[in-house]
Amino acid sequence: MTALKITDTLSIPDKEMQFSYCCSGGPGGQNVNKVETGVHLRFNFRHSESLPPHCRARLEALADSRVGKDGTITIKAQRYRTREQNRDDALNRLAHMLRKAAAKPKVRHATRPTAGSRKLRLEEKKKRGQAKILRKKPTLTES
Repeated sequence: MTALKITDTLSIPDKEMQFSYCCSGGPGGQNVNKVETGVHLRFNFRHSESLPPHCRARLEALADSRVGKDGTITIKAQRYRTREQNRDDALNRLAHMLRKAAAKPKVRHATRPTAGSRKLRLEEKKKRGQAKILRKKPTLTES
């Protein structure tokens, strides 16, 4: 049994992924109507025993059209003319998606604006205010 390697410590066994095949559009001439070269890859990350909890949580938060409400990631690959190439393409796209979910996001530390950026911001505000004043009609003042 083989497994899809995501990182050095994370891999997904083949038994957790389901493949189905369909007719695909694109190049292929008349052959495209006879041969099922398109691949649908389904992977349910909620029931996966190989994914760590932090990876599942990030996938859960992912607002992606490929992720269903039941926790199934569906990837449709029909870019190539052969079933094997489309299968490899679907596996690569799933691996890329899982790599992004496995990577820990950088923690952002709040910093204060520099003196130069504060000065620039105030100058820009003054310029915008001056432009708005110049758009007004002049008023007659009595002296």
